[in-house]
Amino acid sequence: MSRLILSLSESSAQTALEDGMYDEVFLWTNNDRTTFTGSNGPFLAELGAVNPINVDLVRIALAVLASDRSILRERGGSSWNARDFDLTIEVADPARWGANVDDLSAIIGFLTGDRWAFTFAQAPAMAAPQLPLEGSRHERTILLSGGADSAVGALISALDLGPDSSQALASHFSSTAISPVQRELVSVIERLVPDQAQVHHQFHLSRAAKRLDGTAFRNESSTRSRSFLFLALGLAVAEQAQSTLWIPENGFASLNPPLGPDRRGSLSTHTTHPRFLRDLSSLVRSLDGHGALENPFESITKGEMFRRLAASIGVDEASTYLSATNSCSHTDGRYSGAPAGSSCGVCFGCLVRRSAFVASGVPDMTTYLVNDRTGQFDDFVAGKSIVEPMRDFVYRGVRPRDVMVMSLPDDYAAQDALALCALGVDELRGVVG
Repeated sequence: MSRLILSLSESSAQTALEDGMYDEVFLWTNNDRTTFTGSNGPFLAELGAVNPINVDLVRIALAVLASDRSILRERGGSSWNARDFDLTIEVADPARWGANVDDLSAIIGFLTGDRWAFTFAQAPAMAAPQLPLEGSRHERTILLSGGADSAVGALISALDLGPDSSQALASHFSSTAISPVQRELVSVIERLVPDQAQVHHQFHLSRAAKRLDGTAFRNESSTRSRSFLFLALGLAVAEQAQSTLWIPENGFASLNPPLGPDRRGSLSTHTTHPRFLRDLSSLVRSLDGHGALENPFESITKGEMFRRLAASIGVDEASTYLSATNSCSHTDGRYSGAPAGSSCGVCFGCLVRRSAFVASGVPDMTTYLVNDRTGQFDDFVAGKSIVEPMRDFVYRGVRPRDVMVMSLPDDYAAQDALALCALGVDELRGVVG
């Protein structure tokens, strides 16, 4: 059992350090003494007077991500062990969160594959009440990660809303190479839908490299909870916009079908899984927070998303727009000399992306490291490749018994999931054979 705490008070964090009761102590402040990067403070004052429950949700998501990154698994790859976390978090309403702790533990456990116990302590109050910000209401809020699915969702939403409207776009990045990708996508949307306001919120919020005492944190690379923070920040933006949060993700990837008997869920996360989204929305709503969220592409494949966009803006425009996105699971190619933001072409995200281009007939102008002929990136690509497991997966297909262990919510028919997976496998066949 690993014991960790997220505090918003320097004195409380210092006491926790001196007591030696915790394996890790995280401190989130607006001051220089903090264990998190970024300019956003623990009250989200930059967004205005956000619902305290949604502020708490961001604190919980940040604490979960920091814990997930800081406690190493025993093994990597497909044989990850389940870890035990005992996490204390300072929130605005400890009693209300405490009354729902079992539901929260189950939701986060489903997300990361670990066992979570939560304790909630009283957070310090904000020095002065935050005033509401004018002009923060928008017809819709969209998560814009910089990946192809989110880019499709943002542009289709803008086209759907039409002129004389507005939408909020919420982005989060840990790799600085993704930030300009996100901004460029917004610029293209503004060009294609000129009479609509795009209000872009970019968050750069993550655990820093060093602890409060100056020593280096450990780094677990398998963090499945990264997008939970992105989603919580999106809900905070949507709360201010008084709109539903769109989480654009193709339904095939959201179901997270196992690539093999020993690789169940090991190569992508449950962050957009229908059960996770429904359970999280239900929990936040039950706490009187803003939990209105949906995945409008839950029932279609990535190739179908690409086709839908091409039908709206034309094949050439879609090719240029989608090729400028980044769906790669790995951002460390730069350490092998690759340009910032490079795509490997052989990870789960890249293979599904490449198959969507083929299936939709939209030309793929992305530069993939796997196609580099100099040999400079051969070792890097070989270390990231899941082509062979993916080929085995396509050959085997998704069977009814695979669907039965997907933990589908009650309103998601198993036969619909099986049919969607069959379409996704067919798309992948166009790339991996």
